[in-house]
Amino acid sequence: MSQFSYQDGALHAESVPLADIARQFGTPTYVYSKAQLLQNFRGYAKPAQGRDALVCYAMKANSNLAILDILAREGAGFDIVSGGELLRVIAAGGKPGKVIFSGVGKTVAEIELALDKGILCFNVESIPELHRINDVAGRLGKRAPVSLRVNPNVDPKTHPYIATGLKASKFGVAFSDALDTYRTAASLPNLEVVGIDCHIGSQLLDDAPLLEALDKLIELIDTLAAEGIHLHHLDVGGGLGIDYGTGDNAPVAIGDYVSRVFARVDAWRAEKYEGKPIKVIFEPGRSIVGNTGVLLMSVEFLKPGEEKNFCVIDAAMNDMARPALYQAWMDVKPVVPRDGATVTYDLVGPVCESGDWLARDRELAVEPGDVLAMMASGAYGFTMASNYNTRGRAAEVLVDGDKVHLIRRRENPAELFALETIVD
Repeated sequence: MSQFSYQDGALHAESVPLADIARQFGTPTYVYSKAQLLQNFRGYAKPAQGRDALVCYAMKANSNLAILDILAREGAGFDIVSGGELLRVIAAGGKPGKVIFSGVGKTVAEIELALDKGILCFNVESIPELHRINDVAGRLGKRAPVSLRVNPNVDPKTHPYIATGLKASKFGVAFSDALDTYRTAASLPNLEVVGIDCHIGSQLLDDAPLLEALDKLIELIDTLAAEGIHLHHLDVGGGLGIDYGTGDNAPVAIGDYVSRVFARVDAWRAEKYEGKPIKVIFEPGRSIVGNTGVLLMSVEFLKPGEEKNFCVIDAAMNDMARPALYQAWMDVKPVVPRDGATVTYDLVGPVCESGDWLARDRELAVEPGDVLAMMASGAYGFTMASNYNTRGRAAEVLVDGDKVHLIRRRENPAELFALETIVD
């Protein structure tokens, strides 16, 4: 995380001390670095320059309007999974014509909205969904652009909750069924078959499974072409991981992976299609925003125990669900380190669940009132947050050099029950 570093003995975001942000905005608070966000996005965009390619940010990772606006200005497209996310893209100034709509359960209302706004493509995940989109498009007098999300049964060797390309996954069309499903799509009068899509999972540190899946997509495109079904784009999905500070193998560099994708695509097109290009689409999420953010949290109490020592913090599983949900290891650093002996603590929040922990067995020298930073919290942090125990969701702050912008204020309890009604 090059934009989060210790300077003069204190942890900074770019040029701003995180302790100053904690004092100004309180905790828990998410802090994002604009410079890191741009650096990560350009890791995809630079090797794609001059090519027929589109980087569609998977906004489920972090959908704050300020983040989306920055990426839209850089030319990003967006991978969405709900009608609400489409409305967020539009509110942030993104172009619907650069939007890919993924997800297994698109409603009629969401399909109508997407067709009305003119999205680039639906990533379709079942035959019933094909028929639903065809029916809606026919009723609206439109032709819907569709791509099939193909499940290649490639093992990404990641957490089972974020492995999406295996036979047991709810996602996608089985590779063995893909040809017949494409035949069905091509036969429906209100659909335009434009592409193929694949996403095998998240937090992949090695790109070998991604390239294996790419080879299977290429094989299927050739089979489809022989039947007269010609595709205009190849969507390789997302999935590249980030370094959470575990000390394990570093993730593959973004630019190296993108270059290997293009090398394979170019060799294939030169051999089979006389060099005729095909549009290549990427759907990165975590690798764009993961290391752009930290979660600031304050120490409330130190609670020694017979078997465990607990550091009780003001952030909780409702603020950052990844540790409780995935047993994820996330690095925690003191914003202003203390001298002295460390103690092994479990970092736990105030939520009334034994699963409310953010880190376990961490060596820390801390006192009540100290501020800690959970590193690499930019992805699947705020977007997975909840209001459990009537806790307002955290504030979000964007740092740009030496400037600090509040991009989402902290929720207060009255707002949380403002939509509820007491019945007489």
